[in-house]
Amino acid sequence: MDTLIYNAQNYELKKLAEIAVNVSIIGVLSLCQVLLPIHASNTKIAQVTAPDFDTGQLKAKILNEISPEVRQKNFDTLIRQKYPKAVITDVTGGVKHIKLTKYYSGRPVRINVVEVDMKLAKDLELAPALSSDTTLKSRRTITKIAQNNNAIVALNGTYFKPQTGVPLGTLMINQKMYTGPIYDRVAMGFFDDGFDVARITLNASVKGSGKTVKVDNINQPRMLSTHVLIYTPEWGKYSQAAPKYGVGLQVVDDKIIKASANSVEIPENGYVISGPKSVLYALLDKKDVKLEIKTVPEWKGVKHIISGGPYLIKDGEVFVDMTAQKLGAIGGRNPRSAIGYTSENNIILVAVDGREGSSIGMTLMELANFMHSIGCVAAINLDGGGSTVMYVNGQVVNKPQMAGGIPLSNAIILSKISL
Repeated sequence: MDTLIYNAQNYELKKLAEIAVNVSIIGVLSLCQVLLPIHASNTKIAQVTAPDFDTGQLKAKILNEISPEVRQKNFDTLIRQKYPKAVITDVTGGVKHIKLTKYYSGRPVRINVVEVDMKLAKDLELAPALSSDTTLKSRRTITKIAQNNNAIVALNGTYFKPQTGVPLGTLMINQKMYTGPIYDRVAMGFFDDGFDVARITLNASVKGSGKTVKVDNINQPRMLSTHVLIYTPEWGKYSQAAPKYGVGLQVVDDKIIKASANSVEIPENGYVISGPKSVLYALLDKKDVKLEIKTVPEWKGVKHIISGGPYLIKDGEVFVDMTAQKLGAIGGRNPRSAIGYTSENNIILVAVDGREGSSIGMTLMELANFMHSIGCVAAINLDGGGSTVMYVNGQVVNKPQMAGGIPLSNAIILSKISL
């Protein structure tokens, strides 16, 4: 009997709460119906009258924002409609894994998709992850990277140098710049309230002795002997030797401690500046220096950045600028990886199998069209080919060329937010 009373009371409380929410919504809708015509009549914008105002749509939008149950139901419906012939699995609240096969010229392509409603998955964070916490010169399987970060989803990330594992292109994690951009390639920025994509360049400098020295890159291969590079402890124990007529400056706690034309030890609490003597000797006057690192565009508030290339979707339209980003070598039909987001800031991760009879892979244009078809308003290509591998809930879900996937430099992971 007590249980029945308790359940009845709970039911009544729930009904009262629902009534309160609906009354609030009705109040907002009513106010909108009164104020919108007044506002429209007092301005030069188009007239809006009460009969034209769709209160049903507004109510649905408000409920979708304030009710997790309604949002989850809408997300379930969206995914079923978007991927009608796919095998759909719930990973966790707000996260779906979709397996499907498409046909191009009558030949099959296996595709794995993970779509995330970030408002439903509030306890999860999407971020890049390195294969090692201490060095860039490392490679591990995606399973190991995921396990080390307690990730429920992982997809291979940006390009890297196969011999060492050093990422090739912009990589920022938790507002720390690990590697700088190359060839002005496109990158994705991760913010607290959404995402952005743009072709990224570095805007960095070292200031000291009344001089400002432009920094050309961070922990990346030297393109020209005239370039000024920064090597941080993640690069390794020693910097590369300075170029001809060059010098390396060891900086500890914003003070230049040592200058040498040979490889210089990289201090744990500092970095090494490497470049032409004619440029860097000017900093030795007072030996106090300050390193400033920004990007163009200047993404204020950005937490993470990962580069890729080329663009797949730009401003809601298919856009593939392979030649402009010096990526001619990745054309043709291949395994592919991509990341994008929708107008609702749902994140979409994609892995396409290829180079086999049961899945022939995609061209970049086919991948771009696919990303567009599933609602991406922005998307970029990631490292592909033998690197393409996706991990969901403890296992690799696609079929990479090497079982389990080749060892990777970095990945994009979805994991619990660290408190």
